[in-house]
This record gives sequence, structure tokens and C-alpha cells, in this order.
Amino acid sequence: MARRIAAGAAYGGGSIGLIGVAAVGVLLAEAQLAKRTVYGAPAPLPPVADGLYGRAFGTEDPLRLALLGDSTAAGQGVRRSGQTPGALLASGLAAVAERPVVLRNVALSGARSDDLERQVSLLLAQPLGPPDVCVIMIGANDVTHRLPATESVRLLASAVRRLRTTGAEVVVGTCPDLGTIEPVYQPLRWLARRASRQLAAAQTIVVVEQGGRTVSLGDLLGPEFAANPREMFGIDSFHPSAEGYATAAMAILPTLCAALGVWPETDRLEPERREDMLPVAKAAAEAAKEAGTEVTGARAPWALLKHRRRRRLPTAETPAPTPEDAQT
Repeated sequence: MARRIAAGAAYGGGSIGLIGVAAVGVLLAEAQLAKRTVYGAPAPLPPVADGLYGRAFGTEDPLRLALLGDSTAAGQGVRRSGQTPGALLASGLAAVAERPVVLRNVALSGARSDDLERQVSLLLAQPLGPPDVCVIMIGANDVTHRLPATESVRLLASAVRRLRTTGAEVVVGTCPDLGTIEPVYQPLRWLARRASRQLAAAQTIVVVEQGGRTVSLGDLLGPEFAANPREMFGIDSFHPSAEGYATAAMAILPTLCAALGVWPETDRLEPERREDMLPVAKAAAEAAKEAGTEVTGARAPWALLKHRRRRRLPTAETPAPTPEDAQT
């Protein structure tokens, strides 16, 4: 199915239906109930975390990190800038690379993949030039707002291609498993899980084909989140809490650092960690099942399936952006 979605995006195919007409009435009723539960306790707006991180390493020659995507990339659900995924990743990257990092976040709460073109244009219009590495977190709103999967992955592929053309490395945190959200009940929960995992696998295929890397967030919002929903989800039971964002950032950081060549591990496969070289579609399907799984292009049509060792993140600094930071 993931390959069909990706192929449909490449060749202009239409959407692929996931449910029968007979289930529509039940699903729409459950969707409305879930929306009322979620939006009844709205999460705080994402705090601004742009600025310079890793000041202990100076201010000269910083790495440039950008975040794009939806509310999870923006950090909605937490109140402190240091708790956002952007701040956590910037601090972690600075610690591993031993270089300062300038963070620029153009993600927008509520964004779908059809907003990525605007976000990329906004990012590339900055006077500092293209970033060294971009992290994109997108897909949940595509599922909940029924954006056709073929359209979703086509738009993501276009954004990754534009960024890669500038020389930026790209890491995509694929669509999370929406079947873990507490207010979503059966059978909508099963269908949400199925749709989000299919989208995550299709995202992996098109990102790898454009020269990017992906990290599966699906199962990350599975066992750990399902076991501790009160800790891992925020006040609205939809967006991650500070602990949830830290867990997601720990999964993404190794791949982010590896993309820049600063992670201590190599791309050598470790069979004992269930790493392998697989056809892209098979690697994508496997990654969608397990959190933190990285998929990286090797030689078409093959891809590397990696399970990088995580490190605990340093406490994120809360930068005080200055005019000098903007010029760095």
C-alpha cells in the first residue's frame, strides 16, 4: 500500500480509499466526539525558541538548524521554549558537534503538507542562506483532515527536493501513530492507526528517494505513550507533553547528527540490532512499525534500516536572541 501511495504521488494518481461507505456514519460521529474532547482543553501556543544554542562553544561558525511542519514541530503543548523539540534538538546537536547552533523554526500549528511550500520559501528567504540541516515533522493533520495520501507525499517530496537542492540535509519525522490518542475510540482508533502508518511508510519512500532520511515516530507514540499517557501527552490529550517531546527528540537526534557527519556511530550495519539493507518499500514498512528507526538511502532501490543508539539529551538552553544572533 505504501508503495502504491508513493507511486500515485509520482504519477499523479488519485487518493486511495481506506474505509468503506458503510462505516462513514460511525466514523464521523466518533471523529466529532474526539474533536470535542481534544479542543475542550486547548494546549498553550508554542513558545518561540529561535536563537543561538551552545554558547559554551562560542558564537563563530554556527551550524544552522531549521524546523518545519505542524504543531509538533512548533512545540505546541509546552510553556517553556527549552521544552520544544527545536530547542532540545539544537542543544543536543551543539553538544555532540561541539559547535554553536542557530535555530530557526517556521513550523505552524495546524499545518498540513500543503503548507510546506510556504514554509520552505519563508526559510530560504532568510538572509543567512539555506540551513545546514532541516527537520520536518508533518502528517498528523493530513490524516485528521483527510488530505489524500498521494497528495500529502507529493507535497512532502517537493519540499524535501527544494531543500536538498540548496545543499541542506533533511531529516523527516514521519507521521505519528494516531491510534494512541486517548479521545479516539474504536473503530476510529484502528483506522487512524492504519492510515497514519501507511502514510508514514509512504513518506519514508519519497523522502529517501529525494536524498533525505527519515525517523519513525509511529511506535514512539505507541508503547511508551500508551503506557504513560498522562505523562507523555499534554493537557489536551493530543499534543505531547515536555516528556513526550524529549522522547521524540531523543529518537531524532542521532539521525540529525549522522546527517551532518558528527554522530560517533558509522553507517556500518549491526545485524545484532536488527539492522539491514532492504528494498526501500520494505524498509519503509518495517520502520513504520518501530519507533526511532532510521531509513537512509543507500543505492536505489535499496535503503539502510538503522536503529541508532540514543543518548540522553542535555537540558535545553533558553536562548535570549539578540541582533547579533540574527547576523550570525
